[in-house]
Amino acid sequence: MADDWWRSAAIYQLYVRSFADGDGDGTGDLAGVRARLPYLAGLGVDAIWFTPWYRSPLADGGYDVADYRSIDPAFGTLAEAEKLIAEARDLGLRVIVDIVPNHVSVQHPWFRSALAAGPGSPERELFHFRPGRGAHGELPPNNWPSQFSGGTWTRVPDGEWYLHLFTPEQPDLNWAHPAVRQEHEDVLRFWFERGAAGVRVDSAALLAKDPELADATGDDDTSGYVDRDELHTVYRAWRAVADDYGGVLIGELWVPDPERFARYLRPDELHTAFNFDFLTRPWDAAALRASIDATLAYHAPVGAPATWVLCNHDVTRTVTRYGRADTRFDFATKRFGTPTDLGLGLRRARAAALLSLALPGSVYLYQGEELGLPEVEVDRAHIQDPMHARSGGVDPGRDGCRVPLPWTAHGATYGFGESGESWLPQPPGWGTYAAEGQEDDPHSMLSLYRRALRLRACQPGFRGAELGWLSAPDGILAFTRGHALVCVVNLGTEPARLPPHQGVLLSSGSLDGDGRLPADTAAWLRT
Repeated sequence: MADDWWRSAAIYQLYVRSFADGDGDGTGDLAGVRARLPYLAGLGVDAIWFTPWYRSPLADGGYDVADYRSIDPAFGTLAEAEKLIAEARDLGLRVIVDIVPNHVSVQHPWFRSALAAGPGSPERELFHFRPGRGAHGELPPNNWPSQFSGGTWTRVPDGEWYLHLFTPEQPDLNWAHPAVRQEHEDVLRFWFERGAAGVRVDSAALLAKDPELADATGDDDTSGYVDRDELHTVYRAWRAVADDYGGVLIGELWVPDPERFARYLRPDELHTAFNFDFLTRPWDAAALRASIDATLAYHAPVGAPATWVLCNHDVTRTVTRYGRADTRFDFATKRFGTPTDLGLGLRRARAAALLSLALPGSVYLYQGEELGLPEVEVDRAHIQDPMHARSGGVDPGRDGCRVPLPWTAHGATYGFGESGESWLPQPPGWGTYAAEGQEDDPHSMLSLYRRALRLRACQPGFRGAELGWLSAPDGILAFTRGHALVCVVNLGTEPARLPPHQGVLLSSGSLDGDGRLPADTAAWLRT
């Protein structure tokens, strides 16, 4: 691939704990990943993005980092990570690592030193320590809401409070401090020098805080800690580091204003950023077209490629979401016991796969989506995600999309590992989705993704940034890519006639006897 491989790459998101267990302790690890690298190469993706694999007490699934330069012992060693990066490269796969710059773990050496040093110390200046309000400092320093449920301040024994936008185990760093900036630039260099091709930046819009830590003026006021202008100086410095190594920066940016979102993608800042608007839209032709149009429009002025994703390690799996009465995604509406038609959801997920893979830009595939895995409703006794506990048990959390993958049809953990257990329980019948069983089935979700990724890589029509809409009835999306490719998606309720074409390259389901496209089906046409 060319130096601008990231502009059209297919990237596989790998959640290490749940991918494959190589040492038999019930937790996925780097040994398991290394053994399955040929599977990923055969799938047809261009790169693998690893969610955090660093030393961590796992208060928030690894996003509470204790050491950015070491691998958590549950996953392996730094030497093994270096081998994995090299072995992946030999198979034509690039590796993207995850950096968590907004916060660290309470076990990080910096934070432990800050607690020991006490109020007014230089060590505490690396974080946001403040005295409390009220007559005896018993009230939090401000009223900012948590990104999870609950408060954002925790009081320590000497009376001061520290800020954490997520859990108390994740204290926020002070990005106004030069040592914080220098440390993260050094961490970038550390991983680029070990062969990483890119870095995904977690919670990229949250780093900078209002120096005064002023109260929010209402429930919707996030101006004190989201999308502050100071952030652009940080990412310009990061871009200079990345350019030294030919590396790529990918931002996790929940920024609803399209113009402000695009500022992060200027040529001297981040290369790309996740497109969460597309992910949250319902299974509706008008809504999805509006998202596609808006996405392409606000990327164009800065010359950045769009990105497309259907779900990730935080979001309800596509098969389940598209089988519900409300097919949108919203963290605030996740509840136990929501009815789902998995047959309907699978048909729509297959069609959505062809839609997302046909759009110009790069695409992200979360592990298990290629198997058509549904969301698992994890028993309350086994839930580990802090979102569940901090919501008072109302939110089922994110563990349902993190259940370990099934590789074989049988066995105690369906081929995930040899120990007979997994860190999250797999439901009965999980083996019906196993990769082993889908390998030779031409109608399986795995076969669909493999064929689609292969065509996407070799068909000239998928290259470039052009997309042209075709006239189509309500409920139908139809667009051209290049001069010889058309994608048609039927989101309506009745079969639809296809536009003139020379042949069908691929379809997500069988066409009707008269050649019409059934509801909840997509097709790639050669013109």
